[in-house]
Parts: sequence; C-alpha cells; structure tokens
Amino acid sequence: MTLVAPLFIGMDMGSTTVKAVVLRPDSPEILWHDYQRHNTRQPETALAFLERILAAFPDQPAEAWFLALTGSGAGPLEGSTGGRFVQEINAVSMAVEHLHPDVQSVVELGGQDAKIILFKQDPATGQRTAVASMNDKCASGTGATIDKCMIKVGAEPGFATTLHFSDERLHHVAAKCGVFAETDIVNLVKSGLPKDEILNSLADAIVTQNLSVLTRGSSLKPRVLLLG
Repeated sequence: MTLVAPLFIGMDMGSTTVKAVVLRPDSPEILWHDYQRHNTRQPETALAFLERILAAFPDQPAEAWFLALTGSGAGPLEGSTGGRFVQEINAVSMAVEHLHPDVQSVVELGGQDAKIILFKQDPATGQRTAVASMNDKCASGTGATIDKCMIKVGAEPGFATTLHFSDERLHHVAAKCGVFAETDIVNLVKSGLPKDEILNSLADAIVTQNLSVLTRGSSLKPRVLLLG
C-alpha cells in the first residue's frame, strides 16, 4: 500500500476574519489559501473553509491531514475538528522565527486586539526569547476602529492601499478609546477636511497609542515586521 504524504492546514480564527493555508510539512509552498470576513459567524466560516479544502484535495485521505488552529475563536473548535490549538502569540513568534529570523520586533493590529512582540537575545548563550504585550480588552487602535472610521470618512474600498502618509497636516484624534476616536473623526469630517488628512491623523494616533501602551517602556528594534 502506498502511503500518502500528510498535508497541514493552518487556520486563524480571528475576531473579524478567518484565514487558512494548506502546506506540505517539508515545503514552504502554499498549496491553498483564503482570507474572508466571517461577519460574526466563526464556526460556519471555518466549516465552509474545511469543506472547500477537502474538495480541493479529493485524493487526500482523512487520516493524512493535520489541522492547527489559532486566533481568538479557535479554542472552542479544537475538540470538534480534531485540530490542535496554538495560542496566537506563540503562533506568530514561531512563524517569525522560522520565516524572518532577522526580525527583532513585531507589531500586529488585529480586528479587535493589538500585540507587540519583542525578540531579545541572551548575550551569554545567544538564545532568543520573545516578550509579548497584548491589548485584548479594548478595540482602540485596531482593525475594528479603522474599519468604522473608514466608513465615516466615506472612503471607497481600496482607498487605504493608495493612501500615502504625510505628517504635514495632522489633527487631534483620541486613539485611547475607539468610541472617542470615531467621535473625533466625525467632527473632522464635519469640518470639511479631506479624507486623506483625516486618515493620516488616525494612523498617527494609532501608532502613538500602541507604541505608548504596548512597548511598556521598551523600544522597537529593527527589523520591524508589521502584521494584521
């Protein structure tokens, strides 16, 4: 009997999106991938992903799959899917160590949480350790706040990808609270300011907020990897 090589599924059940990839254990090549908003339907979206993955590899037997789950919604699905849960900071740290070993700082803005991971090296042993700080109690400075503010300024889909940051005309935005940030954004819109100035101001406030709260007195060291 010919043994079938296993395939690995990595699935991130985030607060606003579900992401998944299919890999071979001995190759970095991505065989299948997708990224979708789940609109608060995490289990249903995960099930749809798994069904599509199995349909894309009809010759792969059930016993030759390995599933790893991470993200805020992954824990409850571990038992029903037979997958293995990996805490998201550990998942990010391991991926960065493997793919970007020269990175010393990671900043990730998720849908409703933000995290900074700093890699520190022991001068005596040379061993690297990851020190992480995470804000999962408030959505300020995260994708949820950005999403809502993009709608409030009337930015069309894809506008953020064409926006070039400029610090020449920045305005006050209170990024310590998502609700306060949205209120400031609405007031700037009512003042007739162009949306690029408003969104640059939001970006500046988010960067300042996350650096002041999550670095906890430390400094980001190059190279810095941006995620989320």
